[in-house]
Amino acid sequence: MSEKKYTVLLVDDDKFLLDMYSVKFKEHGLQVLVSYGGEDALKQLREGAKPDAIVLDMVMPGITGTELLETVEKEKLGGGMVRIVLSNQGQESDIEAAKKLGADGYIVKANSVPSEVLDKVINIIENKSEK
Repeated sequence: MSEKKYTVLLVDDDKFLLDMYSVKFKEHGLQVLVSYGGEDALKQLREGAKPDAIVLDMVMPGITGTELLETVEKEKLGGGMVRIVLSNQGQESDIEAAKKLGADGYIVKANSVPSEVLDKVINIIENKSEK
C-alpha cells in the first residue's frame, strides 16, 4: 500500500456505514471527509473541498448518486478527484450507467467487507493517478 496520505470524501445516507468506513479508512492513514447525503457532499465540494476521491452511494434520498455525479461533472467540482461508487445496486446496467457518468470504479457493498472496500478504493486512486 502507498505511503501517500489520501483524502477521501465518503457520501452515504446510512450513518452506521459512514461511521464504519470512516473508522476503517482512518485506521489506514487516510484523511476522511464525511457527507450524510448528496446535498452535504455538494455543499462541501462547492465550498472548495478537493479530496483525492469521492466514494458515494447511488441510492440516497434527495440528491441521488446519479445526480451527484452529474452535478460534479457539470460544475467541475472536486478538482481531479477519483469517483468511486459504493452501492448495493450491482446490476451490470447500474455499473455501466455509473461509468458513463464518470465513475472510475464501482464496488458492490454486499460483495465486499470494509477492508476489501479500503483496498479497492486505494487501488482505484493509485491506478487513476498513474495515468
